[in-house]
Amino acid sequence: MRQILSKRSFVLTVFSFALARVSYCSVENVRVVYPNIPAIAKYFGTKGRYEEVNPYLLDDILAVNKTFMKPPSLECKPIYLTAIIRHGTRYPTTKNIKNIQRVYDLVSREATNGEKWLHDIKTEWKMWYTEDMDGQIVEKGRDDHRHLAVRLATLLPSLISEENLRSNRIKFITSSKHRCVDSTIAFKEGLMNLWNVKDVDFSHEVNDMLMRFFDQCRRFVEDVENNKTALKEVDLFKSSAEMKRVQIKMANRLQLPYSQVTQGLVEAAFYLCSYEFSIKSVNSPWCNLFDETDAKVLEYANDLKQYWKRGYGHDINRKSSCTLFHDVFRRLNRAAHEIRFGHVTEAVTVQVGHAETLLPLLSLMGFFKDETPLTAHNYASQQNRTFRSSHIVPYAANLVFVLYDCEDGLRLQFLLNERPLTFPNTSHLAPLYETIREQYKDLLEGCNFEKECEVPRASCSKCSEL
Repeated sequence: MRQILSKRSFVLTVFSFALARVSYCSVENVRVVYPNIPAIAKYFGTKGRYEEVNPYLLDDILAVNKTFMKPPSLECKPIYLTAIIRHGTRYPTTKNIKNIQRVYDLVSREATNGEKWLHDIKTEWKMWYTEDMDGQIVEKGRDDHRHLAVRLATLLPSLISEENLRSNRIKFITSSKHRCVDSTIAFKEGLMNLWNVKDVDFSHEVNDMLMRFFDQCRRFVEDVENNKTALKEVDLFKSSAEMKRVQIKMANRLQLPYSQVTQGLVEAAFYLCSYEFSIKSVNSPWCNLFDETDAKVLEYANDLKQYWKRGYGHDINRKSSCTLFHDVFRRLNRAAHEIRFGHVTEAVTVQVGHAETLLPLLSLMGFFKDETPLTAHNYASQQNRTFRSSHIVPYAANLVFVLYDCEDGLRLQFLLNERPLTFPNTSHLAPLYETIREQYKDLLEGCNFEKECEVPRASCSKCSEL
């Protein structure tokens, strides 16, 4: 398989593999961690690297863990797959780049201590992020999708196959954002390189109603996106004793007055560490500003934001994904109907969006719901929370639904980031499809996007602007 990758992709794969070898060394199943992976890397939240979720990829970026991922039984035949994937690794947005510039200016101009890492920041590290980068995908992000395509094709070769690609039985849908379009193209490149396909041009559909449904939902925009009180728990936590301790520790490390190290600059420095690692695979000197205790606090701040803006915090966050939820089951239903006649017309659907696409859908379906809501005041008791964006939606995060035709009926398997996950209230890794349909009956019969996202005219002062 490695030999049929294109020359460019092969070089990138070897480079990634070499970095992995420097980072980890396996000796009798014991992993030895080397310095070019920051100790805080697993706390980067939505800005985390995919390899931190699946560390075995550090040894072989094209590895498929078939111990985790296998059909319900030997006689089961996969008939349809839909994958909803977050875009690959990207540059910071313009807003974050401006904040990075501010923290760099402060540290390079006024910080003083005798530590080597600060000397490295001041003499060797250059501010290389520019505002025109603004969230665009990086080469590592393209590799994220090229490699994922090969792994999924290895896992389910009867569905993600050259024959299905050539016969247009693999459909591609993407958000309009360049990082998503570029990720979609990279995914297709991964398959074309795998099979050395050069004579066919494959199109993709841009569909923001499916992949950026949150922008189309007026109630979400009014009640959450543009509502200053919707994220009050996030704001409260930013003023908490936990966050203040992180600020004080950073000020002390830099030997700066506490008043100069604002909460915004703390977050900027933390994200700078994460961007340097996810984009360039380096353990930046900026990472020395934080220890594991600090990183856990900053991860929780990010999780609070995701929880209240995209997850269980407000009901409309979940309900805004009704249109995508119905689309997934519409495609599954069509495959279930067509298999009765022996042929499924659309074998695979690859849909590329955002963390903001995946989290509402997962929440709507009841995944990662903690018994106690995440708030500004229960950080200490939420250390074992299931809603952890670092684990759920790193770059290139993916939700995969696989429909199998088995002797006892159709079965549905759900994978998150290439690991099987049981549906809420079920224990079987691939329950009968009808069982899942019954479980989500209320959502399938209701969950009307237009109704859920409608804003009463009396309270919709800005509807004409949306």
